[in-house]
Amino acid sequence: MRRIPYLHIALFIITFISTLVAGSLFQKGINIIAEPWRIFEGLPFSVSLMTILLGHELSHYFASKRHHTRATLPYFIPAPSLIGTFGAFIKMRSPIVTRKALIDIGASGPITGFILSIIASVVGLKLSTVVSVTETRGAIGLGDSLLFSLLSRLILGITPDGHDILLHPVAFAGWIGLFVTSLNLIPIGQLDGGHIAYAFLGSRHILISRVLVVFLLVFGLFFWEGWLIWAVLMVILGIRHPPVIYWESPLDRKRRLTGIIAFIIFVLTFIPAPFKLW
Repeated sequence: MRRIPYLHIALFIITFISTLVAGSLFQKGINIIAEPWRIFEGLPFSVSLMTILLGHELSHYFASKRHHTRATLPYFIPAPSLIGTFGAFIKMRSPIVTRKALIDIGASGPITGFILSIIASVVGLKLSTVVSVTETRGAIGLGDSLLFSLLSRLILGITPDGHDILLHPVAFAGWIGLFVTSLNLIPIGQLDGGHIAYAFLGSRHILISRVLVVFLLVFGLFFWEGWLIWAVLMVILGIRHPPVIYWESPLDRKRRLTGIIAFIIFVLTFIPAPFKLW
């Protein structure tokens, strides 16, 4: 008899509520303390973001099942932050045995999250507006990845001088989804990108990890201070990848193509300076 995953369900519900609150705060003129029923105006943001995060983690979960690797259901992390969450994760309870499994498990989440984030970005950008920069003064500005910049131009056209895009909450959820995808695909340690890089490079992956930690430190000094925290976190969590039990050679064409697609997604979604204050 299977046990009901009470903790996973509780964390999901709490995170849904915290992202609902965050989403409602994006709407002008809402005071959820005085008008608590207006919290439901945060649904577009909350549903979009939770769908992206859930799709990402469930893809990891089902890919693990296909390769007979034990993994938990997703743990969502509620947080009193700008977006109401610190994301979600699954825990691997048995080692990943083969390189094929490394690529399938590592790439499945980011690719699914990428697709869902594009859908949210396209829908949200269609609902977004171009406004004068005077209307965004004091707000947090978002950096553009190559992909998000392209989508913005295709849907809203070239933004005139002295103007900026006021993102709809659904577009903001899509932007976050793309940013989270790029973070996960950084080829360091046991991040999703680290799994894929190790499957391609084996023990040489440690050199890539070390170089990229240095790059994160440099980016933290010149672009966004958050990269400094991310670099330190990577070192604490470990930049080495544990060896697989069975090193089959060579990788088949499907896995090589998947790895290349994941690398292209990383390039398209990476943002050197994600946040800035106008």
